[in-house]
Amino acid sequence: MEPLPADWLSLLILTFVLGMKHGFDADHLATIDGLTRYNARHRPGLARYCGSLFSLGHGVVVMAIALGVSALAGQWAVPAWFGLTGAVISIVFLVALGVLNLHAVLVAPPNQIVQPVGLKGRWLGRLGQASRPALVALVGALFALSFDTLSQAAFFALAGSQFGGWQDALLLSALFMLGMLLTDGINGLWIARLIARADQVALIASRVMGLVVSAVSLLVAAFGAAKLLSPTLDAWSDGQELLFGALLVVVIAGSFLMALHLGRRGAIAA
Repeated sequence: MEPLPADWLSLLILTFVLGMKHGFDADHLATIDGLTRYNARHRPGLARYCGSLFSLGHGVVVMAIALGVSALAGQWAVPAWFGLTGAVISIVFLVALGVLNLHAVLVAPPNQIVQPVGLKGRWLGRLGQASRPALVALVGALFALSFDTLSQAAFFALAGSQFGGWQDALLLSALFMLGMLLTDGINGLWIARLIARADQVALIASRVMGLVVSAVSLLVAAFGAAKLLSPTLDAWSDGQELLFGALLVVVIAGSFLMALHLGRRGAIAA
């Protein structure tokens, strides 16, 4: 779990960046991709908003859990094993997502758009074809029922206790949701645009983003494992969460632009 910044402004900025970073989670990308593709055929007007609705549902649950944990903060202390367990689970999932998305890029036929691959989305059943706004938000809410979300909620609750109380925990979790809403919303619009184009630009762009998602997942997993194995690296990285989170967001956002640029160049060359 991230160490708490010493001042309120830094904490607010860190929380927003963490929300943006969370929105780029490969499982989020894959599920929003599936919802958007399904609704592009059945309810085109809803398709472009699937990312926003997903993150709203997800964020509401984060806020509720943060408030609950904040209310119990005076009687419950975070167990010592909580942070280590969360780190190990995160590393395992990131490696799996990185390998699966790299495989998806390598095996995709040349004339087919590469679809992001997730793990949680495979357990959704028919909800993976949700075609109503409330059901899309419900999918996002179900995604929030995970160890990762509990870790984030504990972070907001502890921060709220340090700076004030449940009102601060609510504000932080709302800011986290806004960061996630920004990236997931843009991702939904991006996917809807790729589906509508279905041309050389979309083919190249989807492959670039697939490789970026895979590379980022594997690199973050490798860095997390190195921190667990090296106390020196772990001590050096303490307090650098805002820098690392912002760098990750910039890299992925820049990859969106690079994917479009390469796609357009490929289309012109073809």
